[in-house]
Amino acid sequence: MANFGAADIKKLREMTDAGMMDCKKALTEADGNMDKAVEWLRDQGIGAAAKKAGKVAAEGLIGMKVEGKKAVIVELNSQTDFVAQNDKFKNALSDIVNHAFDNNIENAEALNASSMADMPFSEFLSLQISTIGENLVVRRSGLINGDDNTAINGYIHANGQVGVIIAATCDSAKTAEAMTGALKDVAMHAAAMKPTTLSYKDFDAAFVADETAGRIIKIEKENEERSRLGKTLLNIPKYISMSQLTPEVLAQAEEAIKAKLKAEGKPEQIWDKIVPGQVARFIADNTTLDQEQCLLDQNFVMDDSINVAKYISNKAEAAGGTATISTFIRLEVGEGIEVAEEDFAAEVAKQMA
Repeated sequence: MANFGAADIKKLREMTDAGMMDCKKALTEADGNMDKAVEWLRDQGIGAAAKKAGKVAAEGLIGMKVEGKKAVIVELNSQTDFVAQNDKFKNALSDIVNHAFDNNIENAEALNASSMADMPFSEFLSLQISTIGENLVVRRSGLINGDDNTAINGYIHANGQVGVIIAATCDSAKTAEAMTGALKDVAMHAAAMKPTTLSYKDFDAAFVADETAGRIIKIEKENEERSRLGKTLLNIPKYISMSQLTPEVLAQAEEAIKAKLKAEGKPEQIWDKIVPGQVARFIADNTTLDQEQCLLDQNFVMDDSINVAKYISNKAEAAGGTATISTFIRLEVGEGIEVAEEDFAAEVAKQMA
């Protein structure tokens, strides 16, 4: 006995644009399971949506919603930028963002496993694929929830390709309210400067070691060329992250600075005015990885005399409290997706054959 009816066949046909008999066969093979029926059509290469589902979706837009003490961000991918700019695509993204926000959905895996508009999310997406005409993929999403003492904000760049949501833990609800504007500034900074993590404390020791070795090799090769051209050689760092600057390393650096001051004949009574600045310079010279990849350690784009952590600290202090950035999520459309280069002439020849 069939586990589906005419309404199911009609629904599958609307989702996939496959023929009536193909839809009936797919549902028979899938014992009435709609998701498996779509998968069966895809495997057979039948139907527009089924065929489109195999196309690489590396374009798209970032959607975001920030309201109260909650923020959601979603990356919806399409095959072409042209489709990502049409109203149907934007409306679908808006619906998905609202669904994720209303249901506190934490990530793309949970989003894709959810139900939306009285149907499995996969069916909803298949309907959009059939209507819009390209494969669509929700690849990444994120959620930030906070309490009264949490400040939350976000930013989407004008082209919709990059978005950031961010939160800070504050000492009071009053400070949290005062910090929302500053967080918008930092979200804009993160969109532009592409931090990969919040702090050097998030780095794996093996990653830092590999990065250190790689940078040393790169500088050594560059110095070979500079030597050949008679240019000043670049300094080869021994360290690149605060995670490597142990108390022992910093103590040795301070002793080396004092020894140099003594050799230069600087009076010992003024060392206290010189040493802190030179230790700070040593730290800056030996934390290049942190400055490149860690949000808190990056020089703030609107005032590069301070880093992001200091900017937030200053803003909180001006508001009469304290605040620390606790998390951020940055999404950039298509980031990390490899799209194969197509030989147009070869593709045409293949089609003609």
